[in-house]
Amino acid sequence: MVAVAALVSGSVAPGAWAQPQTAELRGNRWIEVPAPSSSPATDAATDRELAQVEQLVAQRRHGQARARLVRWFKRHGPTAPARDRALYLMAQAQFQKGDRIKSFYYLDQLLDEYPDSALFFPALEMQFRIADAYLDGHKNRFLGMPIVEAYDEAVDMLYRIQSRAPGSQIAERALLRTADHYYASADYDLASDAYAAFSRSYPRSPATPRVRLRQAFANYAQFRGLRFDATPLVDARAQLSEIVAQHPELAQEEGLPEVIERIDRTFAEKLYVTADFYRRTSEPRAAAYTYKQLISAYPDTPEAQKAQQALARLPESARRSAGVEPPTTKPARASMSSSR
Repeated sequence: MVAVAALVSGSVAPGAWAQPQTAELRGNRWIEVPAPSSSPATDAATDRELAQVEQLVAQRRHGQARARLVRWFKRHGPTAPARDRALYLMAQAQFQKGDRIKSFYYLDQLLDEYPDSALFFPALEMQFRIADAYLDGHKNRFLGMPIVEAYDEAVDMLYRIQSRAPGSQIAERALLRTADHYYASADYDLASDAYAAFSRSYPRSPATPRVRLRQAFANYAQFRGLRFDATPLVDARAQLSEIVAQHPELAQEEGLPEVIERIDRTFAEKLYVTADFYRRTSEPRAAAYTYKQLISAYPDTPEAQKAQQALARLPESARRSAGVEPPTTKPARASMSSSR
C-alpha cells in the first residue's frame, strides 16, 4: 500500500484551516482517509491555540506570542498540522520585536517546507516589505542602537523573492525595486543591467517604457567625460531615440529631444577634442579626417564651425588625404585676375 500525504491549508482566519488528508492507493483507486498522525480533536486544539497566538500578535504582545509559539513547536514537532501558520505567526512576532532578519528566515522556512501553503504569497509579500524597509534605510540594532545598515542583505532578499516565484507580480516588483535602489545609489552600471533584465523579463509590463528610460539615463550617467570612452553615450542615445519613436508622449513629457540634442553636442565636442589632440601630436592626417567627420555629422554645432577653421590651417597634403575639397576661393581670384 502506497500513501501520499497532502496538507491542505485554508485562509489565515482562526478555525479556517483544513484537516490534513492522506490518499491511499487501494486497488486501482486513490481513497482519501484522515491522516493517521492527527485527529479532529487535535486539529481543533491546534486551531484554538494558534488563534490565541494570533490575537496576541494582533495586540502587538509579541513577547508572549513568541513564548507560546516556542512551546508549540516543541510540543507538536516538525510534522504538525498548521505548522506553516505557526511559522508565519512567529515571523510576524519577530517583525514586531524589530528583528527583521529572523522574521525573514522564519518566512523562508515556511516557503521551503510548504510551497503549496495558502500563506506562500503572503509570506513573499512580507519578505518584500522587510527588504524594502532595509533599502529605505532601516538599520539593524547593535548594542541596542540601530546603526547597522543592510543594503546588500536587502538586495539578496529581493533576489530570493524572484527565485521563489519567477514571472509573478511580486517578482516583477522585486526586480524593479532592486534596479531603482542601484539607480538611487549611483551604481549606474548595476542599475543599467537590472533595468535591462526587467525589460527582457517583463516586456508587456506597464512600467517597461519608463524602465527603458531609466536604463538610458543610467547609461548616460556612466559617461565620464570627453577624454574617456563614449560607449555609454552611444548606448544612451540609441535607447532614447527608440523611446522617442515608440513612445512620443513620454518623450515629450521627459524632454527627450532636448536630451538627445545635448548628447549630440557632447559627441561634437568629443570629436573636436580628439582632432585637436591629433593636431597637437603632429598627426595632421588623423586630425583632418576627424575634423571632416565632425563637420559631416554635426554641421549645425559651434564645434563644426571651429573645425572648419582648424581644418583650413592644416597642411594641404593632410586635407587631401582626408578627402577634403580644396578651397574654392583661390580659383575664383585667379579667374578675376586673368579676365583683367
